[in-house]
Amino acid sequence: MRRTIFGVIFLMVFKLSAQEKYPQGVFQPPLDIPLVLAGTFGELRSNHFHAGMDIKTQQREGLPVYAIADGTVTRIKISHWGYGKALYVAHPNGYTSVYAHLRKFGPEIEEYIKKIQYTKQSYEVEAFPDYGELKVAKGSVIAYTGNSGSSAGPHLHFEIRSSVTEKPTNPLLYGYDVRDATNPTLLGLYGYPLSEDAVVNQSAKMIQLNFTRQPDGSFLADKVNAVGTIGFGINSFDRLDMAANKNGVYSVKQTVNGRVYTEFDFETFSFGETRYINTLIDYGYFGKYRERIQKCFKEPYNYLGIYKELYNNGKIDVEEGMSYSVEILISDIAGNETKLVIPVEGKREIPKIKKEEATTENFIIASKPNNFDLGAAKVYFPANTFYDDFYINLKKGKDTVTIHDNSVAAHRNFTISFDPSQYPLEERKQLFIARLDDRLRPSYATTYKRDGAFTTRTRNLGVYTLARDSVAPTITPKNFKEKQWLSNYSYLSLEISDDLSGIDTYRATLNGKWILMEYEPKTNTITYNFDDNIVDEAQCELEVIVTDNVGNSSTFTSTFFRK
Repeated sequence: MRRTIFGVIFLMVFKLSAQEKYPQGVFQPPLDIPLVLAGTFGELRSNHFHAGMDIKTQQREGLPVYAIADGTVTRIKISHWGYGKALYVAHPNGYTSVYAHLRKFGPEIEEYIKKIQYTKQSYEVEAFPDYGELKVAKGSVIAYTGNSGSSAGPHLHFEIRSSVTEKPTNPLLYGYDVRDATNPTLLGLYGYPLSEDAVVNQSAKMIQLNFTRQPDGSFLADKVNAVGTIGFGINSFDRLDMAANKNGVYSVKQTVNGRVYTEFDFETFSFGETRYINTLIDYGYFGKYRERIQKCFKEPYNYLGIYKELYNNGKIDVEEGMSYSVEILISDIAGNETKLVIPVEGKREIPKIKKEEATTENFIIASKPNNFDLGAAKVYFPANTFYDDFYINLKKGKDTVTIHDNSVAAHRNFTISFDPSQYPLEERKQLFIARLDDRLRPSYATTYKRDGAFTTRTRNLGVYTLARDSVAPTITPKNFKEKQWLSNYSYLSLEISDDLSGIDTYRATLNGKWILMEYEPKTNTITYNFDDNIVDEAQCELEVIVTDNVGNSSTFTSTFFRK
């Protein structure tokens, strides 16, 4: 069922609709290579939807990035994580293009932002040039691809946003040619008993359902016996041509006896709602198995705006003695479809798998604030920290506390406060709040020390403790040695690392003058480009000071020579 008649008609209608809503043939590609994607718009990521498309750069860095149309630079942001080096260009037609994980900017933009970095003596900066101050022409080189920020490999993250609402839209709606002749893949189907009396295949809790591929390429589920209010969930992905990446699907449509119960797609969304992804997926299942099941029904605490049509919030009221034909149509943006048919029979059965709700001493009412004293620490959940009411598992400890687990998503930050009074004053300087993973390895949680208490704000449930870091960071030169002549070198590179709390700040000077060191946390490397021309003396005295998150500091000095 590569292209059904319905699919062809849908694609034609969709493309006509897109042409009306979004400009076609106006924006050129940002790269001068075939567009092969590693990630698609709306893809399900941790706590957010992917806001653009990730374009593969042939496993290379340094490819020229072109302005997709005439415009003006409105924002430049450089950070260690997130988008890394990112550039925002506003266009006269009301759209803004975004280019992220860059290696460096075009010459004029690079000169502009480096002046700001040297003025502020900081690698991490954010600038908002005056409108028209940094104009770019369509097809001009504005940057070079890289791997900066929270990037797992060289690629270009590319977005198109509304300049007015700042909502990102699917870049493939603007006529970009990305080859895709493959139907979405269906990995799993799940049934959810939603009402108190609901049962699906003799189960009162979520159950996986079997399905088989049919000769026409569609899928048919085994007959489902159910009663009460039920819902379905799917685990699926899409694969584009020339890439093995498991990308997100574009749309999901659920019909019951021919009536649309649920339809949502990833045409656009707002950044303000993106964390509600945790209500679209079965978050408890994700926390346990790291697989994302998309619900074909809408929870009452789901405020996503991606839904095009809803009836009964996608929930199916199954009556005894009645038959239902449920169809789920999974589509990519090219119109390739995967259809799943689920025959449902209204039949009351005694559940063999009963619903089990783990009760504890503490019950969270999501709409109200909650305070708990756990001995070593106190935890405060503001109202609406969580999406729904639940029994929370809390464990007290002398210096370690357990705050539930990763089966529940927190929508807002909550506060954990530790009392460090049992530790000597000198030792407290080296203490920090740490979150322990499953192997009890600590990771630094931003720790505020004031009024005799250590506090952190987080959205991660789990095990927390006070940890001590008494070891200063290490600083090691990577591409030079003491008293070496570096006349033919284009850059200076050092490795900085910290074994526990992590790097907080770093500072470098040459002959007493501050120099810009670009920090790449993924490789623990700081790099200085000699093109900055900070000193012109033959003998150069380098000093690098690195401080970790509890204040331990190391200083490295070295002498080298340049002509």
